[in-house]
Amino acid sequence: MRQQIFEHVRAAGRATRTDVIRTLGISAGSATALTADLINAGLLREVDSVPRETGRGRPAVALEVIPETNFVIGIKLSDEAHSAVLTDFAGDAVATASLQTPAHPKSLDEILTEVGALMQDVLAAAQKNPNNIAAVGIGMSGIVDHQAGTVPWSPLLATRNSDFAAKFEARFSVPLHLDNDANMLTLAELWFGAGRAKSDFAVVTIEQGVGMGLVIDNRLYRGARGMGLELGHTKVQLDGALCRCGQRGCLEAYLADYALAREAATALHQQANDHHSPNALLTALFTQAKAGNEAAQTIFRRAGRYLSVGLANVVQLFDPALIIISGERMQYDYLYADEVLAEMHRLTLNDGRSACTVETHAWGDLVWARGATALALSAVTDQAVAAIS
Repeated sequence: MRQQIFEHVRAAGRATRTDVIRTLGISAGSATALTADLINAGLLREVDSVPRETGRGRPAVALEVIPETNFVIGIKLSDEAHSAVLTDFAGDAVATASLQTPAHPKSLDEILTEVGALMQDVLAAAQKNPNNIAAVGIGMSGIVDHQAGTVPWSPLLATRNSDFAAKFEARFSVPLHLDNDANMLTLAELWFGAGRAKSDFAVVTIEQGVGMGLVIDNRLYRGARGMGLELGHTKVQLDGALCRCGQRGCLEAYLADYALAREAATALHQQANDHHSPNALLTALFTQAKAGNEAAQTIFRRAGRYLSVGLANVVQLFDPALIIISGERMQYDYLYADEVLAEMHRLTLNDGRSACTVETHAWGDLVWARGATALALSAVTDQAVAAIS
């Protein structure tokens, strides 16, 4: 219950004990005793800043998280740029940084060297040193074993079965919490975004890959072994297009950046090589589609139809109240046009159930990184509250 109280105060920013009692359904005596424990442990403090509704008498005493108790860094690893956010214990961003990187699979040592440079940049921006950091959270694409801290496969790494967390902690001497990047964005929604008002929702991400995160009863769901919900690698066509995972017919192979760039190169009579990055090809393709190029429009419409299939499958399997579509590709309105959502509903068995709400959030990499701070903050909070005797 101490942790529930702490998390409620952090989510609210400031909360009175009366609010804690009403929201969590506990007795006044329990609220007084448990909040006293959190205050004595240096996690919460009292502030006189909530005026009474009558305007008379002393202000009500509120509780807030002591922000300088702990600091964490959240990092989003990507193909062409890594991003970092340093936050305090209240979850407020203190500083941000980004690092451009060559877009090719790297060794684990190369990735860790880039991560080290990025952490130095964000620490300098915040005027902090490594000793101030209680934990680091990292989100990356691919199959990530959150519990073990290993990466069975990622398009960012040149080798499989990387012992990522152990090598990170040996190199930087700070605890690492590693997860799939779609889970990081889902945590960002749960902690800071539209998901705060929902107990059950799904997030589908479309960028260099296609990912998915799922919240059930206000908690992130990872599957029995912590590596589930790989929507991008569900099969939509047997013996279909080649996916970067090595298999064929994955949803990602029809919808992700590299899949669209592969077709864009043909439609624009160009080669998808080092001189034409996927982003440059996609920008040119979208410009052509808006200018009336039928071939370019067909590529986006086809991708939209595959997205409809993927979203319909999410609804059929999990019945979420809300699906949030996010990622850099949301700048392309063909992927969330009315006909895409209409097709999703047509492919879904809707008898007896209200239609699933779909929202589009075109957020950048810093929001993914902020989700990674939520993972680190959650772990640090668990330890801090558990330490109270």
